[in-house]
Amino acid sequence: MDEANLFPLGAFGLSKPHHDHHQQEHIMKKTVTWVLIADGAQARVLENTGPGKGLKQVDGLDWAIEPLQAQEIVSDRPGRSHSSVGSGRSAMEPKTDPVEHREAEFVRSVAATLDRKQQQGAFDRLVIAAAPNALGDIRQAIAPAVKKTVVAELSKDLTNTPTPQLDQHLDGIIAT
Repeated sequence: MDEANLFPLGAFGLSKPHHDHHQQEHIMKKTVTWVLIADGAQARVLENTGPGKGLKQVDGLDWAIEPLQAQEIVSDRPGRSHSSVGSGRSAMEPKTDPVEHREAEFVRSVAATLDRKQQQGAFDRLVIAAAPNALGDIRQAIAPAVKKTVVAELSKDLTNTPTPQLDQHLDGIIAT
């Protein structure tokens, strides 16, 4: 009878110790929440790794586009074209506003980066805090897999809010 006690389960590689190891791994895995703060011209990603950990800037995930100079945005006068219908002349409107076009491109590049990082498993949950227009653009631009990680959206431009003051805006959304 004593012989049975000489060999613990683990000596034969039975499943009990393995199961304990798996549980430890599960407990140790932290939930990483990323907070995207954006408007149409700048964005940054902050990371929270659990309650009491605060927010810290994620290296390399800080974007900004240079503002267009006024002369790049609007030319002096719209070009003229002969209308093919009737004899009148009409002003040609630019197809897209250069500012809107640049902002849309900017949002797409931010969304592409989030998509790539999500595929790499860099974050589990995403909170988006963005100026109302940018928020709409971001919603359209992010991939379905990234959309599934979104736990909250804040229609507020926090791009100029210093990181230490962001906690008060995100209170109740994530435990920083």
